[in-house]
Amino acid sequence: MTPVILSTQDLTAQFGAISAVDFVSLEFRQQQLHAIIGPNGAGKTTFINLLSGELMPTTGTIHYLGKDISQLSADKISRLGIGRSFQKTNIFPTFSCLQNCLLGAQSRLPHSMHFFQRASRLTDVTERAQRSLALCGLSDRENSIAAMMSYGEQRQLEIGMMLATEPQLLLLDEPLAGMGTIEAQRVIELIQALKQDHTIILIEHDMQAVFVVADRLTVMVNGKVIATGTVAEIRANKMVQEAFFADEVIGDD
Repeated sequence: MTPVILSTQDLTAQFGAISAVDFVSLEFRQQQLHAIIGPNGAGKTTFINLLSGELMPTTGTIHYLGKDISQLSADKISRLGIGRSFQKTNIFPTFSCLQNCLLGAQSRLPHSMHFFQRASRLTDVTERAQRSLALCGLSDRENSIAAMMSYGEQRQLEIGMMLATEPQLLLLDEPLAGMGTIEAQRVIELIQALKQDHTIILIEHDMQAVFVVADRLTVMVNGKVIATGTVAEIRANKMVQEAFFADEVIGDD
C-alpha cells in the first residue's frame, strides 16, 4: 500500500447542538483517488472545509505528511501543497485563462506581491501557468476571457488555477455539478489523468462517475462514516444501500 498523505483523528465540527462532522477518523493514501459520498446533509463539504482550513475543527486533528495542520489557516494549508476547488466555480470572470492561472502560479513566489513588475515577465510563473492550462486541457484557450467560456470549461479553468499552485493533494468538491454529458465526460477524463501524479479527495453525487474514477470510497451519513472500502465493497454494503434508500443509486445496473 502507498504511504498515508493525510489523516484525520476524531475530527468534529459542531454548530450548536448539531455535529456536521462527527468524530471522523480516516486515512488518505498517496496516488489514490478517495471519493466521499453520501446523501445531502451528510457533512461531506463541511469535512472538505475542515481539511482545507476554511473551517476550524471543534475537536480532533488533521495530519498532512506527518504535520498537524488542524489549526492552520486556508492560505497556509494551500502553501503546504493542498489544492481546493469549490462547489461554485471560483474564477476571475473578466480575466483571460492565462491571467487566471498566472495568479495561482504567482501566489507561490516567496514574495508574491510584485507591485512594480508584471507577472507575465516572471518566466517561471508564466511557464507554470501555461503548464497548468495544458494539464487541464485549455492550452488553446490562453487568451479566452473566462466569462465567455462554457460552464464546463470554467470548471476546467478552476482546476487549472489550482494546479498552478503545484499541489500534491487535490480536494475536488462536486466538479461535475451542473454539467451536461459531454462536458462531464471531459472533466472525468481530466480527473483520471490527474490521478497519475496527484492524490485526490473527491466529493461527487454522480455515482457512475465515482465508480469509474475512485480507488477507494467513504460513505458519510449525518456527519458519521458508515463505511469505507473499495468500489466493490461499497456496492455490496447493505448499510450503504439502506442509507441511499435505493439500490439503483449504487447498484450494478
